[in-house]
Amino acid sequence: MATPDLPIEPHNPVRDDSKLAPTEDLDRMPDGVPHEIVGMTVYFSVILALLVGFMFLFGSTTSRVATVVLVVIAIPILVGLLRRKADEKRDHLHPSR
Repeated sequence: MATPDLPIEPHNPVRDDSKLAPTEDLDRMPDGVPHEIVGMTVYFSVILALLVGFMFLFGSTTSRVATVVLVVIAIPILVGLLRRKADEKRDHLHPSR
C-alpha cells in the first residue's frame, strides 16, 4: 500500500523556537554541567581509587603512609582542577534552571 506524497511540515522545537514553551531552552545541557567534565571526573576517580587501593593493599608501611598523603593531597587538587575546568566550559549563555 503506497502512501501519497503529502508535504510534511515538521514542528520540531529544535528548529522552530516559536514552538518552545517559555521555560524551555534546548541549546543548553539539561543539568548545566559539561558532560566531558563528568566523564573526566569518573575516569580520574576510578584511576585514583585503583591506585590508592593497590598501594594500600600490596604496599609496605611506607607505601600506606604515602597512600594517605596522596589521598589528602590529590583529591582536593583533582576536585579543584575539575571545578575550574567545568566553570570554563559551562554554557553561560544558556544556564540551567
